[in-house]
Amino acid sequence: MNPTQELITNLADQYGRNREQLLPILQGVVEKEKFLSDYSMIEIARELDIPAAEVYGTATFYSFLEYKQMGTYIIRVCKTITCSMKGKNQILLTIKDMLKIGVGETTPDRKFSLLETNCLGWCHKAPAMLINDEIFTELTPEKVRGILTEYLKK
Repeated sequence: MNPTQELITNLADQYGRNREQLLPILQGVVEKEKFLSDYSMIEIARELDIPAAEVYGTATFYSFLEYKQMGTYIIRVCKTITCSMKGKNQILLTIKDMLKIGVGETTPDRKFSLLETNCLGWCHKAPAMLINDEIFTELTPEKVRGILTEYLKK
């Protein structure tokens, strides 16, 4: 049994093998492997005895279940109306300019991926972005340049 199969079996043992347990199992795989490969989705379908299309449909519906390999640091910029009104576009332009990638892309060194996402829950301190699990609020282009400069040093 390979490591992915073992992980999925362990998650199914922990959560159960009902259709209702699909989401926690998907989350467990992403937590450990950082994304859902086609192979892992097929293995989850096999383990839960559900169609692979159902696993894929669920995985692609949720924005925090990555189904392609991402960079070490996933930058998620909030795209709600509040963040848009408070300067989200300038934030995106700053990130794109510094990292030389567009939304949905990953830097060639696989260090950063840039995504837009729905509400991060920080509308009162817009615009906001999340880098992995770290939230940044009340962003300005200058603040973003400082944040990214620190991440580039890591």
